[in-house]
Amino acid sequence: MNGDDEQLLCGRVYGRDHDDPDSGPQPGHTYVELTGGPLDGLFLDVTGWTTDEIDTCAALPAELGQFPGGRSLYDPRPGDPDHFDWSGDTP
Repeated sequence: MNGDDEQLLCGRVYGRDHDDPDSGPQPGHTYVELTGGPLDGLFLDVTGWTTDEIDTCAALPAELGQFPGGRSLYDPRPGDPDHFDWSGDTP
């Protein structure tokens, strides 16, 4: 990933198009920041997720990972409910 790609991702909500003028976090929603890996710097909207869902690994479709078309795995950071850390990619 080059610097231009990183700028497109930073501060954007996962799943929103980088061309969307409202691609950042929205009021009234709950987000966690994805850290490390191909989705580093994106926010994941967890609004409406149960505690069990938030406490479990998120397997997110990602074209930028080790397996294009696969999923990047993010785990909740122990003691820090605002971050999910990258743990690898899967086909």
